[in-house]
Amino acid sequence: MNRYLPLILLGVLLNAAAQLLLKQGMRTIGQFAFSLDNILPVGARVALNPFVFAGLLCYVISVVVWLMALSRVEVSYAYPLLSVGYIVTAFAGQFFFQESLGPVRWAGILVICLGVFLITRSA
Repeated sequence: MNRYLPLILLGVLLNAAAQLLLKQGMRTIGQFAFSLDNILPVGARVALNPFVFAGLLCYVISVVVWLMALSRVEVSYAYPLLSVGYIVTAFAGQFFFQESLGPVRWAGILVICLGVFLITRSA
């Protein structure tokens, strides 16, 4: 199963990239209120935003890669590895968006890393 780890990680990284692209797209759009008056103007801004489009494209590709992975490995092995995306997005959020990673978040990241290590050793 470990021979398919690169395929699984590709899917996870594409999913994380999608999150980061969507975040950047929404940063450029800004906050908005959910109301009937905003459906068309905000919807158009979201639909035409290149970061949002790229993020959605990454999601589509990640689903295709994920389906390939699931056709090759047990879901009980593959699914927990999605948590690697939490680690990647936490570091990327800090790097690209200056989000803070306090001690509690660091502790959570370390627990996730331990879990991923144990899962990959069980294959």
